[in-house]
Amino acid sequence: MPLDSSRTIHSRYGKILMDGVEQTNVSECTAKVALDKKEINVVGDEWTRYKRGTKKGTGSFTGYHVTSDMIKRDFKRFELIVGLEDPESYGYESIRLLNCMADEVNLIDLKVGDLVMEESPFTFEGYELTDAIEAD
Repeated sequence: MPLDSSRTIHSRYGKILMDGVEQTNVSECTAKVALDKKEINVVGDEWTRYKRGTKKGTGSFTGYHVTSDMIKRDFKRFELIVGLEDPESYGYESIRLLNCMADEVNLIDLKVGDLVMEESPFTFEGYELTDAIEAD
């Protein structure tokens, strides 16, 4: 069965909430979890085996500088909820990122003739898939 292109998800329908407040100035957001795998090599086995280790959550969001909220927030922890709700998709997806903390705070980043943007890299300490998209 071929892909129904109308079911692909367009990012323009994304929504980001920081501590419950919608962030309408954000143009890009990423988050990923990396697993620290430990290699196990033993005599008589030609394969390297792997043991699961700890997880590390990292992400960033980029947006237009509209307010001083991120400067005032400094390095205080926050929660992000990121949702995708394309009306043509199979449903709504939202992911809650827990115990987020900024890696850096942008104070000034300007260039004459450009709109002022700010990128905010962060770490997080857990996530919940609060709404999942399921195909019919």
